[in-house]
Amino acid sequence: MAVPPNQRSPRPAASRHPWLLDTLLGLLVVCALPLAITSIPNTLSVVAKLLPGGFDQVALMRTHGLALPALMLTVPFAGVALRRVPAAHLVLAGLALVAVSEAAGGYAASELLVGVVRVLRGVGAGLLVPATLAAVWERAPALRALWAGTFSLSLLAAQALALWPLDEAGSWKVTLQPYPLVTGVALGLAAFFLLAWTLLGRPATPVPQPRERGRLLLVAGLAAGIAVVAISTASAGWRALPVMMLAVTAVAGLLALASVGAPESRRAAYTLVAVGVVLLPSAAQVTLVEMGGLGGPGLRGLWVPYGAAGLLAIAAAVVVRLSAVAAGRWLAPLGLLAMVVGLCSVRLVVPSADGLVLAVPFTLLTVGAAVAVTATLQEVGIGTAAFGLSLCAAGTLAGFLLGTGVQMSMLDGVRSAQELVDKFVGALHWWALIGGFLMVTVIVLAAVLARRSEGGAPASGDVPLAAAPPDGADAVRGSEVRDCSGRPIGADGRKWGDGPGAGLPVPAGRASGEPGAGEEGEAPAVPPQAQSPEDGGTP
Repeated sequence: MAVPPNQRSPRPAASRHPWLLDTLLGLLVVCALPLAITSIPNTLSVVAKLLPGGFDQVALMRTHGLALPALMLTVPFAGVALRRVPAAHLVLAGLALVAVSEAAGGYAASELLVGVVRVLRGVGAGLLVPATLAAVWERAPALRALWAGTFSLSLLAAQALALWPLDEAGSWKVTLQPYPLVTGVALGLAAFFLLAWTLLGRPATPVPQPRERGRLLLVAGLAAGIAVVAISTASAGWRALPVMMLAVTAVAGLLALASVGAPESRRAAYTLVAVGVVLLPSAAQVTLVEMGGLGGPGLRGLWVPYGAAGLLAIAAAVVVRLSAVAAGRWLAPLGLLAMVVGLCSVRLVVPSADGLVLAVPFTLLTVGAAVAVTATLQEVGIGTAAFGLSLCAAGTLAGFLLGTGVQMSMLDGVRSAQELVDKFVGALHWWALIGGFLMVTVIVLAAVLARRSEGGAPASGDVPLAAAPPDGADAVRGSEVRDCSGRPIGADGRKWGDGPGAGLPVPAGRASGEPGAGEEGEAPAVPPQAQSPEDGGTP
């Protein structure tokens, strides 16, 4: 007979002073998540004139770009590790690796050491992204909204945050240790959080189910392929058309892999792929176009739009989290549609010498992403969320690869500085058009999926939304078909019990909880699911 898989308790163990844990978690998310996402941009070219004469500048720039492949390969493995290692430990380990990479960055004097430092930072960042989400998953509802809003803002402002310490920098090694003070503060918060988590009762955190490990490992395999392609294109001097074709193939592969699972799982995966491919690559190009040397307001003129977009994104995520339960079917496409409008506004207002007008595209992109991510994460469990984050990280590299191909095709044959600026802006406009079409494609895919899934059975063992609350309750219920007495029965004609094992099918005509097997040829009743020994508490 089929026995439901072992799951953690749907509610965390009670802890003393939950407000203290929630406060520490909120501060940790605000510090650690931007620190992790800021590891992605490759900014070494900005300080190339400060490099010593003995360095191969082109090779060093390629080595500096290893942080993103390391991050996207770590995220799925971190999701798998959540089954064995508490989220609080993973957060501390991730920040410790980031701190070690920043300390070692001051001693990097060769391409090999630079590569090691950047890989360490990427691994630490890859641990932080899923671990912080798991840590806030079953805490106060506003914390998950804070995570989604901060995540969206971090993707928007990552390029600007990576460039900020390089203003008037005196050493190229600043790119390897951009925010040592913030790293120290975040590491201290992680240590305090682990101590409080240990002393206040070790509240349980959700973990991916065993069957979800296979999907996470599939993403890791696809991410490894994308990383190999990206490194090859950077090392072998590929032309623009092959680079774009490989990037499109990578995006198609991510969308195909996102199609695995139940409708809610697929909707979340599609959304996170689209956010990963579009948001950071688009914002990075806009930020570079708006630098002072190209006629824009520079970073000092962009912080007000960034700040306004971030505050509105967090507020929108909180509203969605607190008031729109199970609304991912219509809120996620609405958020992606807002991002499409934001990309259209990029074509209209960028470049602009006035930084305030950029609040329009920044707000639309960030709020749209925050709404879409928050809405879809409400429908799924932590395993599916980790799966979507893994696709999002791989999609970010695929988006950078596609944007690079567009720039290469536009900048080929440039002969003057003004022509270079014009072509660079033209590449941004083309990229905004491509990103908009991708968003529309995802919206259509989700709509077709919802229509085809109406009345269908769940796929891949996922529990449908109507059968399980979004926060991971583990009662498995049948259809709402009822007999003449009004009692619900399953699709196979068996009634649902009302006793301690409510939600588990028992043969018709036998009272719930009654011992013994059913009629001849029937499977015996399934006993109530016991608490998992991993919960660390008493049943």
